[in-house]
Amino acid sequence: MDPRTDARVGVAGVQPVQVLAGIVGLAYLVIGIIGFVLTGFGGFTDAEHSTLWVFSINPLHNVVHVVIGVLGLLMALNSGLARTFGWLLFIGYGVVFVWGLAITGVFSSNPVSGLGNPLALNTADNWLHLGSALVGLLIAIMPARKKVVAPEEPVGPAAGGATAMGEDPAATTDPRRRQHRRLWRRGAHT
Repeated sequence: MDPRTDARVGVAGVQPVQVLAGIVGLAYLVIGIIGFVLTGFGGFTDAEHSTLWVFSINPLHNVVHVVIGVLGLLMALNSGLARTFGWLLFIGYGVVFVWGLAITGVFSSNPVSGLGNPLALNTADNWLHLGSALVGLLIAIMPARKKVVAPEEPVGPAAGGATAMGEDPAATTDPRRRQHRRLWRRGAHT
């Protein structure tokens, strides 16, 4: 077998990282919309507003969820952008997790007490934010599905060979037609 020196490695189709980023984006978008149904737009940054299951939410929190959802859906269109979305989730939700720990009193002194609690964070939110940060890290470092791509040998007049009688030489550059022709020739010799 002759090793090809002009072969290259490329990504193969839609990557799992894109699917995961799209699912996370869709989930956040849905949660944000449901949150708006529950909270409306009044008391935009109230620390105690409404709850969605056990998670404390307010309209600002819902805006953040909708923005993250839209970003996730848009960035899922490209493998590199999906990985960037993963890093943004990891860093953003990691910071919000630590901030939430300070707000809920895990630290003996709260270094961010002057900022208040504009996102209405509670303990359940903290664990969700830790999970979101870890999912973001997974999206960011998930390996790509790859394939080796090697250019095919030219067929037809450009390669010095002859085309079949009455066949358009330009049609031999279509890989599907070449494969069909190759299979037909193999069948003729047996």
